[in-house]
Amino acid sequence: MARLRKFSAYQNLERPYTRISKYTKKNFVRGGFPHKKIVRFNMGTLKKYDTMIRLNAGRSMNIRQEALESARVVSNRYLEKLLGKNFHLLLKVYPFHVLRENPLASGAGADRMSTGMKMSYGKTIGAAARIMEGQTVFELRLDKKDIKVGREALGRSATKLPCTCKVVVSQ
Repeated sequence: MARLRKFSAYQNLERPYTRISKYTKKNFVRGGFPHKKIVRFNMGTLKKYDTMIRLNAGRSMNIRQEALESARVVSNRYLEKLLGKNFHLLLKVYPFHVLRENPLASGAGADRMSTGMKMSYGKTIGAAARIMEGQTVFELRLDKKDIKVGREALGRSATKLPCTCKVVVSQ
């Protein structure tokens, strides 16, 4: 499998990619949407809990779907190991933003392989969720006695995300 490109190229919020051309036959979205890497958005048991813990983003940015899936897996494993199924973890964002790349070949024979910047709309290489500052990324509901476990679980998932995050507890 090809290596993921460094995310610093995509993390700032910019205008979403759209292809607008003065020639109508070139007004199209090429490449489609990449495969969804996030397996589940709801985990645990859905019932009445008395405490809610949120993981809020520290700044506005894009978060790649691979990072969201990694954060989900880490917190879900930790919670299932210590609490069984006595929690409800919800991923509140969806990666709608399509990431594109226009690879340019260099070296011998490059003129026959790439078109340069001639039609540089790019190929889809992934998807990202657009997050605003203070937006909730994960929401965890559990019993009051398990608050310490919940804070630790969301703290572990915060290390997988490319921004600083804040864990907020509410009753």
